[in-house]
Amino acid sequence: MPPYDPSAFPPFAVTVDLVVLTVRRHALCTLVVRRGEMPYQGRWALPGGFVREDEDLGAAAARELVEETGLCAHDPAAPQPVPSNGAHLEQLATYGAPDRDPRMRVVSVAHLALAPDLPAPRAGGDANSARWAPVEELLGEDALAGTAEVVGAAGDTLGEEEEGGPAALAFDHARILADGVERARSKIEYSSLATAFCPPEFTVGELRRVYEAVWGVALDPRNFHRKVTGTPGFLVPAGGTTTRQGGRPAQLFRAGGATLLNPPMLRPEV
Repeated sequence: MPPYDPSAFPPFAVTVDLVVLTVRRHALCTLVVRRGEMPYQGRWALPGGFVREDEDLGAAAARELVEETGLCAHDPAAPQPVPSNGAHLEQLATYGAPDRDPRMRVVSVAHLALAPDLPAPRAGGDANSARWAPVEELLGEDALAGTAEVVGAAGDTLGEEEEGGPAALAFDHARILADGVERARSKIEYSSLATAFCPPEFTVGELRRVYEAVWGVALDPRNFHRKVTGTPGFLVPAGGTTTRQGGRPAQLFRAGGATLLNPPMLRPEV
Protein backbone atom coordinates (compact mmCIF):
# COMPACT_ATOMS: atom_id res chain seq x y z
CA MET A 1 0.00 0.00 0.00
CA PRO A 2 1.47 3.40 -0.95
CA PRO A 3 2.07 5.84 1.91
CA TYR A 4 -0.68 8.31 2.76
CA ASP A 5 0.23 11.88 1.80
CA PRO A 6 -1.96 14.47 3.59
CA SER A 7 -0.64 17.23 1.35
CA ALA A 8 -2.33 15.56 -1.61
CA PHE A 9 -5.72 16.64 -0.26
CA PRO A 10 -6.99 20.19 0.19
CA PRO A 11 -7.49 21.33 3.81
CA PHE A 12 -10.90 22.42 5.03
CA ALA A 13 -12.53 23.45 8.29
CA VAL A 14 -15.51 21.90 10.07
CA THR A 15 -18.23 23.89 11.82
CA VAL A 16 -21.45 23.13 13.66
CA ASP A 17 -24.62 25.15 13.05
CA LEU A 18 -27.63 24.98 15.34
CA VAL A 19 -31.31 25.06 14.47
CA VAL A 20 -32.83 25.82 17.87
CA LEU A 21 -36.63 25.60 17.86
CA THR A 22 -39.15 26.45 20.55
CA VAL A 23 -42.82 27.43 20.79
CA ARG A 24 -43.43 30.96 22.02
CA ARG A 25 -46.83 32.67 22.08
CA HIS A 26 -48.29 29.68 20.19
CA ALA A 27 -45.81 30.15 17.30
CA LEU A 28 -42.85 28.01 16.23
CA CYS A 29 -39.74 30.13 16.73
CA THR A 30 -36.06 29.68 16.00
CA LEU A 31 -32.99 31.25 17.54
CA VAL A 32 -31.01 33.65 15.38
CA VAL A 33 -27.93 35.67 16.21
CA ARG A 34 -26.66 38.82 14.54
CA ARG A 35 -23.08 38.29 13.44
CA GLY A 36 -20.49 40.54 15.05
CA GLU A 37 -17.65 39.69 12.65
CA MET A 38 -17.04 39.26 8.95
CA PRO A 39 -18.23 37.66 6.78
CA TYR A 40 -21.86 38.77 6.84
CA GLN A 41 -21.21 41.15 9.73
CA GLY A 42 -24.50 42.53 11.02
CA ARG A 43 -26.59 39.86 9.32
CA TRP A 44 -28.83 37.35 11.10
CA ALA A 45 -27.59 33.76 11.18
CA LEU A 46 -28.05 30.49 12.99
CA PRO A 47 -25.82 30.12 16.04
CA GLY A 48 -22.72 27.95 15.62
CA GLY A 49 -18.97 27.96 15.20
CA PHE A 50 -15.82 26.04 14.33
CA VAL A 51 -15.10 22.60 15.76
CA ARG A 52 -11.98 22.58 17.90
CA GLU A 53 -9.14 20.19 17.22
CA ASP A 54 -9.69 18.25 20.45
CA GLU A 55 -13.50 17.81 20.41
CA ASP A 56 -16.01 15.67 18.57
CA LEU A 57 -19.04 17.02 16.77
CA GLY A 58 -21.57 16.46 19.56
CA ALA A 59 -19.34 18.19 22.09
CA ALA A 60 -18.81 21.12 19.73
CA ALA A 61 -22.56 21.51 19.18
CA ALA A 62 -23.24 21.37 22.93
CA ARG A 63 -20.49 23.92 23.61
CA GLU A 64 -21.80 26.34 20.98
CA LEU A 65 -25.31 25.93 22.35
CA VAL A 66 -24.13 27.07 25.78
CA GLU A 67 -21.79 29.81 24.54
CA GLU A 68 -24.23 31.43 22.14
CA THR A 69 -27.56 30.85 23.89
CA GLY A 70 -27.05 29.79 27.52
CA LEU A 71 -28.96 26.54 26.81
CA CYS A 72 -27.59 23.18 27.93
CA ALA A 73 -27.89 20.06 25.79
CA HIS A 74 -30.03 17.47 27.54
CA ASP A 75 -29.04 13.83 27.29
CA PRO A 76 -32.26 11.83 26.65
CA ALA A 77 -30.73 8.93 28.60
CA ALA A 78 -30.11 11.10 31.66
CA PRO A 79 -32.52 10.90 34.58
CA GLN A 80 -35.27 13.47 34.92
CA PRO A 81 -35.91 16.25 35.63
CA VAL A 82 -34.62 18.18 32.64
CA PRO A 83 -32.90 21.42 33.71
CA SER A 84 -34.91 24.58 33.19
CA ASN A 85 -32.49 25.64 30.46
CA GLY A 86 -32.21 22.18 28.91
CA ALA A 87 -32.66 21.43 25.20
CA HIS A 88 -33.01 18.24 23.17
CA LEU A 89 -30.05 18.09 20.75
CA GLU A 90 -29.60 15.79 17.75
CA GLN A 91 -27.55 15.81 14.55
CA LEU A 92 -29.49 17.10 11.55
CA ALA A 93 -27.44 16.97 8.32
CA THR A 94 -24.11 17.89 6.74
CA TYR A 95 -23.64 20.80 4.32
CA GLY A 96 -20.51 21.07 2.19
CA ALA A 97 -21.05 23.18 -0.92
CA PRO A 98 -17.60 24.50 -1.97
CA ASP A 99 -18.72 28.14 -1.91
CA ARG A 100 -20.92 28.08 1.20
CA ASP A 101 -18.37 30.13 3.18
CA PRO A 102 -16.40 32.95 1.47
CA ARG A 103 -13.43 32.57 3.86
CA MET A 104 -12.36 29.05 2.96
CA ARG A 105 -13.70 25.56 2.31
CA VAL A 106 -15.96 24.83 5.29
CA VAL A 107 -18.14 21.78 5.93
CA SER A 108 -20.91 22.27 8.48
CA VAL A 109 -22.59 19.55 10.51
CA ALA A 110 -25.93 21.03 11.52
CA HIS A 111 -27.71 20.03 14.72
CA LEU A 112 -31.34 20.42 15.73
CA ALA A 113 -32.16 21.58 19.27
CA LEU A 114 -35.67 21.66 20.75
CA ALA A 115 -36.62 23.37 24.00
CA PRO A 116 -39.72 24.57 25.88
CA ASP A 117 -40.69 28.23 25.92
CA LEU A 118 -37.64 30.06 27.22
CA PRO A 119 -36.78 33.64 28.15
CA ALA A 120 -34.76 35.85 25.85
CA PRO A 121 -31.40 34.20 25.11
CA ARG A 122 -28.03 35.78 25.68
CA ALA A 123 -25.58 36.26 22.82
CA GLY A 124 -21.97 35.14 22.97
CA GLY A 125 -19.01 34.20 20.80
CA ASP A 126 -18.97 36.33 17.65
CA ALA A 127 -22.67 37.21 17.97
CA ASN A 128 -23.61 40.67 19.22
CA SER A 129 -27.32 40.00 19.69
CA ALA A 130 -29.64 37.02 19.80
CA ARG A 131 -33.40 36.61 19.62
CA TRP A 132 -36.23 34.18 19.05
CA ALA A 133 -37.83 34.81 15.66
CA PRO A 134 -41.07 33.22 14.37
CA VAL A 135 -40.22 30.64 11.72
CA GLU A 136 -42.92 32.00 9.41
CA GLU A 137 -41.33 35.44 9.66
CA LEU A 138 -38.02 34.02 8.52
CA LEU A 139 -39.10 31.43 6.00
CA GLY A 140 -42.44 32.49 4.60
CA GLU A 141 -45.17 30.06 3.60
CA ASP A 142 -43.30 28.67 0.58
CA ALA A 143 -40.22 27.99 2.65
CA LEU A 144 -42.18 25.97 5.16
CA ALA A 145 -43.16 23.70 2.27
CA GLY A 146 -39.45 23.13 1.58
CA THR A 147 -39.02 25.48 -1.39
CA ALA A 148 -37.99 28.61 0.44
CA GLU A 149 -35.68 31.47 -0.03
CA VAL A 150 -35.26 32.27 3.67
CA VAL A 151 -35.01 35.91 4.57
CA GLY A 152 -34.09 37.98 7.59
CA ALA A 153 -33.01 41.57 8.04
CA ALA A 154 -29.87 42.97 9.59
CA GLY A 155 -31.78 45.26 11.93
CA ASP A 156 -33.25 44.69 15.38
CA THR A 157 -36.37 43.21 13.80
CA LEU A 158 -36.58 40.69 11.02
CA GLY A 159 -38.14 42.28 7.98
CA GLU A 160 -37.11 44.23 4.93
CA GLU A 161 -33.85 46.11 4.66
CA GLU A 162 -34.00 49.84 4.22
CA GLU A 163 -32.64 49.44 0.68
CA GLY A 164 -33.56 46.75 -1.80
CA GLY A 165 -36.00 44.56 0.12
CA PRO A 166 -35.41 41.53 2.33
CA ALA A 167 -31.92 40.18 3.01
CA ALA A 168 -31.04 36.47 3.07
CA LEU A 169 -29.76 34.81 6.20
CA ALA A 170 -25.97 34.44 6.30
CA PHE A 171 -24.23 31.54 4.53
CA ASP A 172 -26.63 28.72 3.54
CA HIS A 173 -28.60 28.99 6.78
CA ALA A 174 -31.82 29.32 4.78
CA ARG A 175 -31.64 25.70 3.67
CA ILE A 176 -30.41 24.48 7.06
CA LEU A 177 -33.30 26.16 8.87
CA ALA A 178 -35.86 24.79 6.41
CA ASP A 179 -34.42 21.29 6.82
CA GLY A 180 -34.54 21.58 10.61
CA VAL A 181 -38.17 22.66 10.59
CA GLU A 182 -39.12 19.76 8.34
CA ARG A 183 -37.22 17.32 10.60
CA ALA A 184 -39.19 18.54 13.61
CA ARG A 185 -42.49 18.39 11.71
CA SER A 186 -41.84 14.84 10.57
CA LYS A 187 -40.50 13.47 13.84
CA ILE A 188 -43.43 14.56 15.98
CA GLU A 189 -45.63 12.39 13.77
CA TYR A 190 -44.06 9.11 14.85
CA SER A 191 -42.10 9.93 18.02
CA SER A 192 -42.71 11.58 21.38
CA LEU A 193 -40.42 14.47 20.43
CA ALA A 194 -43.25 17.01 20.72
CA THR A 195 -42.96 16.73 24.49
CA ALA A 196 -39.47 18.30 24.20
CA PHE A 197 -41.28 21.59 23.53
CA CYS A 198 -43.22 21.25 26.81
CA PRO A 199 -42.27 21.77 30.46
CA PRO A 200 -41.83 18.62 32.59
CA GLU A 201 -45.56 18.68 33.43
CA PHE A 202 -48.06 19.90 30.86
CA THR A 203 -51.70 19.67 29.83
CA VAL A 204 -53.08 18.01 26.72
CA GLY A 205 -54.10 21.47 25.53
CA GLU A 206 -50.52 22.73 25.81
CA LEU A 207 -49.26 19.70 23.90
CA ARG A 208 -51.91 20.26 21.23
CA ARG A 209 -50.73 23.82 20.74
CA VAL A 210 -47.20 22.48 20.17
CA TYR A 211 -48.47 20.31 17.32
CA GLU A 212 -50.49 23.20 15.93
CA ALA A 213 -47.48 25.55 16.04
CA VAL A 214 -45.03 23.08 14.50
CA TRP A 215 -47.41 21.84 11.80
CA GLY A 216 -49.08 25.20 11.21
CA VAL A 217 -52.60 23.77 11.41
CA ALA A 218 -55.58 23.81 13.78
CA LEU A 219 -56.47 20.47 15.41
CA ASP A 220 -59.76 19.32 16.86
CA PRO A 221 -59.30 19.35 20.67
CA ARG A 222 -61.46 16.30 21.38
CA ASN A 223 -59.92 14.11 18.69
CA PHE A 224 -56.43 15.16 19.76
CA HIS A 225 -57.13 14.40 23.42
CA ARG A 226 -58.43 10.96 22.52
CA LYS A 227 -55.42 10.16 20.34
CA VAL A 228 -52.66 11.24 22.73
CA THR A 229 -54.21 9.73 25.84
CA GLY A 230 -55.00 6.52 23.97
CA THR A 231 -51.50 6.02 22.51
CA PRO A 232 -49.62 3.56 24.75
CA GLY A 233 -46.63 5.09 26.54
CA PHE A 234 -47.09 8.58 25.14
CA LEU A 235 -48.39 10.37 28.25
CA VAL A 236 -48.66 9.45 31.91
CA PRO A 237 -50.75 11.36 34.50
CA ALA A 238 -48.63 13.60 36.71
CA GLY A 239 -51.15 13.46 39.55
CA GLY A 240 -52.20 17.07 39.58
CA THR A 241 -54.13 19.81 37.80
CA THR A 242 -53.50 23.39 36.77
CA THR A 243 -55.51 26.51 36.01
CA ARG A 244 -52.67 28.38 34.27
CA GLN A 245 -54.64 28.28 31.01
CA GLY A 246 -57.70 29.78 32.67
CA GLY A 247 -61.08 28.14 33.04
CA ARG A 248 -61.56 24.80 34.76
CA PRO A 249 -58.59 22.88 36.19
CA ALA A 250 -56.86 20.76 33.53
CA GLN A 251 -55.11 17.47 34.24
CA LEU A 252 -51.31 17.50 34.13
CA PHE A 253 -49.29 14.87 32.29
CA ARG A 254 -45.65 13.91 31.85
CA ALA A 255 -43.94 12.33 28.86
CA GLY A 256 -44.26 8.55 28.98
CA GLY A 257 -41.55 6.04 28.24
CA ALA A 258 -42.43 5.50 24.59
CA THR A 259 -40.04 6.91 22.01
CA LEU A 260 -42.04 5.72 18.98
CA LEU A 261 -45.79 6.28 18.71
CA ASN A 262 -48.06 3.47 17.56
CA PRO A 263 -50.30 4.52 15.95
CA PRO A 264 -48.48 7.65 14.76
CA MET A 265 -49.88 11.19 14.95
CA LEU A 266 -50.24 11.81 11.23
CA ARG A 267 -49.85 15.37 10.02
CA PRO A 268 -53.11 16.72 8.52
CA GLU A 269 -53.04 17.55 4.84
CA VAL A 270 -53.33 21.27 4.20
